[in-house]
Amino acid sequence: MTVDEFKASLSRETPAQDLSPALQALWWAGKDDWEKAHTIVMAESGAEPAWVHAYLHRVEGDLRNAHYWYGHAGQPAADCSLPDEWGAIVSALLARH
Repeated sequence: MTVDEFKASLSRETPAQDLSPALQALWWAGKDDWEKAHTIVMAESGAEPAWVHAYLHRVEGDLRNAHYWYGHAGQPAADCSLPDEWGAIVSALLARH
C-alpha cells in the first residue's frame, strides 16, 4: 500500500485488516478518532506503536508524555506540523511492511 492509497482508504468505515496495529492507529488518527487510536497503541508494545503513541500525545498537547514515548520508540521528538508528522510516520511504517 502506498501513502496515497492509505490516505484514500480514510473514506472507508474501517481500516484494512492487514495493517499493523500501529498503522491501524494512525488510520483512526487520520479520521480524527484519537480515543480509538490511543486504545490500539496502549494494547501494543514495541517501537512502532510507541512512535504512534508519541504522536498521539503530541496531538493531545501532552508534550511531556509525547517525549516519553518518543524515547521508547527510539525516535527524536518531532518539531514539524502534526499533519507532516502523521504523513512521515505513515510513510515510514508502510515502507517496513
